Amino acid sequence: MVFNSLSFLLFLAVSLGLHYLPLPWRVRKVNLLVASSLFYAAWNPLFLPLLWYAITLDYFLARALARAGTQRRKKALLMVSLVSNLGLLGFFKYGPFLADNANAFFQALGVPLVVPRMDVVLPVAISFYTFESLAYTIDVYRGHEKPWDSFLDFSLFLTFFPHLVAGPIVRPGDFLPQCTGERRASAPQLLWGLLLLVLGLFEKTVLADGLLAPVADSVFAPGVRPNVWEAWGGALAFSGQIFCDFAGYSLCAIGVALCFGFQLPDNFKSPYAALGFSDFWERWHISLSSWLRDYLYIPLGGNRKGPGRTYFNLLVTMLLGGLWHGAAWTFVVWGGLHGLFLIAERLLRPRLTRFSWTKGTAGRLAGVAVTLLGVCVAWVFFRAPDFASAFTVVKAMAGVTAAGAGGLMSRGDTLLAVACLGVMVACQWRFRDVPLPRVFESVPWWASAGALTAMLVALVTASGVDRAFIYFQF
Repeated sequence: MVFNSLSFLLFLAVSLGLHYLPLPWRVRKVNLLVASSLFYAAWNPLFLPLLWYAITLDYFLARALARAGTQRRKKALLMVSLVSNLGLLGFFKYGPFLADNANAFFQALGVPLVVPRMDVVLPVAISFYTFESLAYTIDVYRGHEKPWDSFLDFSLFLTFFPHLVAGPIVRPGDFLPQCTGERRASAPQLLWGLLLLVLGLFEKTVLADGLLAPVADSVFAPGVRPNVWEAWGGALAFSGQIFCDFAGYSLCAIGVALCFGFQLPDNFKSPYAALGFSDFWERWHISLSSWLRDYLYIPLGGNRKGPGRTYFNLLVTMLLGGLWHGAAWTFVVWGGLHGLFLIAERLLRPRLTRFSWTKGTAGRLAGVAVTLLGVCVAWVFFRAPDFASAFTVVKAMAGVTAAGAGGLMSRGDTLLAVACLGVMVACQWRFRDVPLPRVFESVPWWASAGALTAMLVALVTASGVDRAFIYFQF
């Protein structure tokens, strides 16, 4: 069941109807928990027990952590949570990947050893709810959070269907306190939530799937040979596609949660108007980047142990962040590139700020352009099915093409990709630090109404291949 489906709209209508019945708050939380479990079971009911195992384990482990009399016992309990959660994630998500690489390594050494490869189905949302559950046990271990008394509340925290499948990755301290009091959306909140749902579906269905995905798919298909214009068109198209796809999902999740009276954190803040790569990661997939910062980068030492250790910590964090996205070396390279970009930025920023022109409008625009260029090149490795395809596109972007390259798309398709991303960047630059509600407040009501009407018409009349949200595979 995906947000861009009629079945979800029916599910949402029924869930909202039950939520606003004059029932006790505890009963309505049970209704939400049942609805969320059914939502997850609609993907694959066989993996529902795995989700409930994580819920039960970490709820009782956190309570045991709070009662532990010694630091040694607390560390042992935390290790149980880490090994259990990361072990299941590793088995389902990285088991085949590790087996394939081990076999390739043994073959290269000439060792007659074969590691059995188990082809397992990746449980939907396991990367997301694993990080949320780990954040809870780690925060309790650190003393930042107290173990939550209500098993019902904790279960709802991990299963709440708007953010369950692809985030935002919600922190326990942001969600659990909302469960203590009755949650009902006011009329303005309900309308705003529905508006965010429409906006998110428009970004996903019309822009990502309808306009940009066909262009990106034609360039990143295995074995194709794009020319320089097509390579840039495909890279720019995917840059726009993944933003509209994932930011669209986040808007849907935030909007649907708001309809029930719950607040979820923002996940994107004009990332393509970022001034540098550190700024980019403060604006892109914020819930993941902040999780990696708080639970990986800072525990590794952050920037507290000298420049060399800081660069090492940055690179390790981004490499693991890339691996989190998928069990493939292309994702690791994508994360590694961002790690190198962050290191280069730390090295160059003190030198560049000595020049006064870098602080003006021209310098800021140049910073946005360089950041966007690096991000687009890195996206090639994220999107490509293998290294051969990735290097073919990157070389073509640099002007190195094979004889007979091209013929994958019309010049109009390339211009469409450039225009879409250009408009996207211009809008994000214009409203770079303006919250979305204030963006709508800044335009006349008739313009907002016209834009909403146009989006609804486009959604109703949109045609093409139904695509799952990109981050569902992670």
